[in-house]
Amino acid sequence: MSEGSMRPVLITGGAGFIGANLADRLAGAGRRVLIFDNLSRAGVRQNLDWLQSTHGERVSVEIADIRDFESVRQAVVKADTVFHLAAQVAVTSSLAGPVEDFEINARGALNVLEALRSLAEPPPLVFTSTNKVYGRLDGIELRESETSYLPTSAAVRANGIGEGQPLEFYSPYGCSKGTADQYVLDYARIYHLPAVVFRMSCIYGPHQFGTEDQGWVAHFLLRALRKEAITLFGNGKQVRDILYVEDLVRALLLAAGGMDRLRGQVFNIGGGPDNAVSLRQVLARIGELEGLPVPLDFAEPRPGDQNYYVSDIRRFARLTGWRPQVDSSEGVARLHAWLWEHRLPVEQAHTLLKAAP
Repeated sequence: MSEGSMRPVLITGGAGFIGANLADRLAGAGRRVLIFDNLSRAGVRQNLDWLQSTHGERVSVEIADIRDFESVRQAVVKADTVFHLAAQVAVTSSLAGPVEDFEINARGALNVLEALRSLAEPPPLVFTSTNKVYGRLDGIELRESETSYLPTSAAVRANGIGEGQPLEFYSPYGCSKGTADQYVLDYARIYHLPAVVFRMSCIYGPHQFGTEDQGWVAHFLLRALRKEAITLFGNGKQVRDILYVEDLVRALLLAAGGMDRLRGQVFNIGGGPDNAVSLRQVLARIGELEGLPVPLDFAEPRPGDQNYYVSDIRRFARLTGWRPQVDSSEGVARLHAWLWEHRLPVEQAHTLLKAAP
């Protein structure tokens, strides 16, 4: 990114969990930030209030919808760099409303790309995709341990799943994010846009108001803080490589700053094998932090769920020097402490979630 530029960094979905953390990092370093958000998710107004009270005029906001091309275009033409984070983020919501899911994720991304393509010198774009573009990963043979699903392949256990894994869109969410993912890569190839795609695993950290449908680490902690039972869909042995948001923000900035050598490429981004944990293992850690076991309920597995997904992060690490610095045990403890400290906002967010349509 152009460090001395007077033009703002544009973050679509910038009042959300990841966007707020990214905006805080940029504004804290003296950069101007333009947040483009329709403020539709519970908790995001609190994030926006926090950003503006912390950073003042360095953070401005455009309350608009990513489906509105003209609003997107007007925001993009001002930008020094674009982080496209705005999305419909839940598989369950995509099942209930696949057309809306498509319009937000696929059409919204295309609006950003077309706005960039109209410029003589388009700014760098970093787009956040998802591991769901790889589908259920039925081709990876697994065995069960007492707490986890584990690949029978020693190479997959050691390194995770790389960018060469065949795409297999599963669920409307996988289709819409996968469509956007491929459009970004194609616009980089055909129109020479400076763009990078992150296929992300599970991100967690402060300013995340997790729900049963999305943001499961925060959701588990919120339920535990309220002494409420947690519903596990399946047996809880599903494994993810969780990544603390502070580490993701570093990766996003490295991608934007290294666009000259990274453009047109896709990277799997997560905690990697060192931060691979099952739902049961995270629940055990929460039980340690709370001082008592977390009550559980069980339900049938949900469509498209992956029993095992761990990112092979070696390619991005090799090109940028990036590695996760916050391990899963420490990260869960940090989020637990943050949620405890912000107990009133947590309860307010819970009320908002109950009231949300």
